[in-house]
Amino acid sequence: MDSNVAKYLTQQIMTASPATLVYLLLDKAIGSLHDAVAAIEAGDVDRRWRANNRAVEIISHLWSTLDTERGGEVARNLGGLYAFILRRLPAVDLKNDPQPALDVIGLLEPIRESWRELARHAPAAETRPDGRDAVPGAPPRPRTDLSA
Repeated sequence: MDSNVAKYLTQQIMTASPATLVYLLLDKAIGSLHDAVAAIEAGDVDRRWRANNRAVEIISHLWSTLDTERGGEVARNLGGLYAFILRRLPAVDLKNDPQPALDVIGLLEPIRESWRELARHAPAAETRPDGRDAVPGAPPRPRTDLSA
């Protein structure tokens, strides 16, 4: 990636609203799972592992940064869903099976669309004094390296 593009993307991420960040992370996880399915179809084990691992890392990050105190029931429900997903995705690699990835995509797509709608109406990035973002259920600023 060209350094100017990388700088632009970093700037976009750092100034995005918390809802937009969650949307972007979910979109990247879904895209990675589609890539894992395509890799299975192509017989590319290394690509499948990398794509599935990327999705697992994103979901792990979203789960570990949930603010269940401020996010209440919504955050607890997302936590349960993320835990289920993290138990399901290893089967993609262990069995070289696309179905768990397809199942997870089906679970994540409506959630991604909800975050997209929230992001359309959310104010610009707002951070609390403790460094966490002001939207309940949204994680703190993620790593800017979403291409790994």
